[in-house]
Amino acid sequence: MRCKISRKEAKESKFWLRLIDIENNPELEKERQRLIQEATELMNIFGSIIRKNE
Repeated sequence: MRCKISRKEAKESKFWLRLIDIENNPELEKERQRLIQEATELMNIFGSIIRKNE
């Protein structure tokens, strides 16, 4: 159950990160992309845990 909630939270974080307007700042874009990648990796990890436990 906790993994499903964590996966959902990571997915929501990724959604909100995509909506952020960074006003063409390359440093902020780089950080945003890094955070989106991290959220994606967390989603994959939690998804794998969920699949193994079902």
